[in-house]
Amino acid sequence: MKPPSWEGAVMTEKVMDNEQLEQETTHPLNGGVGVRLCRIMLRESHRLLKNPIYGFCMVVFPVLVTLFFTSMMSDGQPLDMPVGIVDHDNTTTTRSLLRRLDAFQNSEIVASYPTVAEARRAIQENHIYGFLYIPKGTTDALLSSRQPQISFYYSLASITAGSLVFKDLKTISTLGSAAVGQATMRAKGFSDTQIQAFMQPIVVDLHPLNNPWINYNMYLSTMLIPGLMMLFMFLITAYSLGTELKFDTGKEWLSMAGNNMLLALTGKLLPQTLVFLAITFFYEYYVFGVLGYPHPGGVLMMVLLGVLHVQASQGFGIFIFGLMPSLRMSMSICSLWAVLGFSMAGSAFPIIGMDEPLQALSWLFPLRHYYMLYQICVFNGYPLLEAWFHFAALLGFALLPWLVLKKIKNAMLTYVYIP
Repeated sequence: MKPPSWEGAVMTEKVMDNEQLEQETTHPLNGGVGVRLCRIMLRESHRLLKNPIYGFCMVVFPVLVTLFFTSMMSDGQPLDMPVGIVDHDNTTTTRSLLRRLDAFQNSEIVASYPTVAEARRAIQENHIYGFLYIPKGTTDALLSSRQPQISFYYSLASITAGSLVFKDLKTISTLGSAAVGQATMRAKGFSDTQIQAFMQPIVVDLHPLNNPWINYNMYLSTMLIPGLMMLFMFLITAYSLGTELKFDTGKEWLSMAGNNMLLALTGKLLPQTLVFLAITFFYEYYVFGVLGYPHPGGVLMMVLLGVLHVQASQGFGIFIFGLMPSLRMSMSICSLWAVLGFSMAGSAFPIIGMDEPLQALSWLFPLRHYYMLYQICVFNGYPLLEAWFHFAALLGFALLPWLVLKKIKNAMLTYVYIP
């Protein structure tokens, strides 16, 4: 007599499990779509509270990033950049010139060097960002109407600091000859009006639009902070879907939604959406309300931009996971795309100055469309019609999950997690 077959017992148990799963899916007590949606939302809310990764990436880090960048550049632009001097003339005229340079807002004389070689070494060691070299006999040449040479050197290893120092050094070099010329013309009996017309025949009337303070914070923080928040949204979306595969809970998640992938995704991501919207509106209130950044586009446009920001980010994260249903690969691609978005947004370097392939590639980055929509409709106050293409692009990113719903469902039901 043969012993009972264990293979048949295992197969019977497997069939029973499938039958139980089918009964659980179709049981009338499971309720309709609203009840299923609420159950999935409660399940996801419990996960958000239980796993500290969600709390840090969705709340703590975005708030810290907002406070960090807005406080780091709270003065608007760098002040008192350290510069040095090499004054071989050392006269009353040159000392007056140096006092004017030290009085400039962006420059501060921190050291005097005996030779040009030592001053250059100080630049290379990053002690100063530039220096002014005044050779011996400069004052005598100025008073005798000759043309002495005043040299200045600056470092562009830091573009912002080097540009500010260059502006001050060039200005003070021009003022040196102008001061002597003004004194000479006044001694010859010219009036102040005549002197002004001769020294500065063309007067520049400068009006920076929307940012008259030339505040770096107003155009850097409004790109960096949303870009970092977009990075967190990408990663959290891909992470929350990838963990369903990693811990083999995808079948349970789908069964709660009645095998409806759209319902499952909606219930899973809706709690995250609400948290991200709250953080986004906090950022907008703090930046535009508390700090007073210009926003002639109005509050409604900012709210619309915030909603598009969150929906496009989550849609892109779902799409990347659908293309590569792997926790590691999807998070890697999301982080890479978010980091490249900072360069392709067009804030630090204009897109029109890039090569044509890069200009075409820039349309594939959500941050580019967010920044353009903010710049056109919020910062400059133009109607939404002027930026309809960027609005449609963000809406398209939000709708990308429709293309991968079946693939995500197939991954949850059949894929085996590989570390």
